[in-house]
Amino acid sequence: MSEESAFWDKIAEKYAASPIKDMDAYLKTMDRTKAHLSEQDSILEVGCGTGSTALLLADRVSHITAADISANMIDIGKRKARDQEVENVTFVRAALPDQTLEPESFDAVLAFNILHLVKDLPAVVRNLRDALKPGGLFISKSACIANRTRLWAVPLFFLRLAGFAPYVNLLTTAELEAAISDAGFELVETGLYPSPRNRFIVARKV
Repeated sequence: MSEESAFWDKIAEKYAASPIKDMDAYLKTMDRTKAHLSEQDSILEVGCGTGSTALLLADRVSHITAADISANMIDIGKRKARDQEVENVTFVRAALPDQTLEPESFDAVLAFNILHLVKDLPAVVRNLRDALKPGGLFISKSACIANRTRLWAVPLFFLRLAGFAPYVNLLTTAELEAAISDAGFELVETGLYPSPRNRFIVARKV
């Protein structure tokens, strides 16, 4: 078990019980995401947590593979799928980058609130690009904490050292968009939901 998976396993039940902090921003993100999906699509969601988003989008697509590093998060997602009688979402445990992904196997990859938590962002984005079919979409929303300041680095370091926070990459919007573009994507839509620190991006594999 890795340090990161242990952190998310520990907080899984609390995470599942916590309400969404900004429901308006979440619903706006979901509306824009749905606009790019179709009922024939096979979707991969990475960093799915306890599956709330995958289950919300399930009736808009053919199938969703929902992946997360935390076994406890995945178990909760499976339980929620059974309770909601959702049969077209498959929950799997996986880390990023995920070398088990089949090349060109998904119509879209979703990555919500996860890209700022990975240590090697360029490698992860390239890995997810490879999993997309030609012309496939990469839809993400990321916290760009460094848009205002990088002073968060010091308290985050000590919080992580004490086991109270995961690894956090202090990204700017420019750094995030550059990593996506450099991996072989064309940006087709961006948005700020709810603020400049929360960047929504739709990018097409080129």
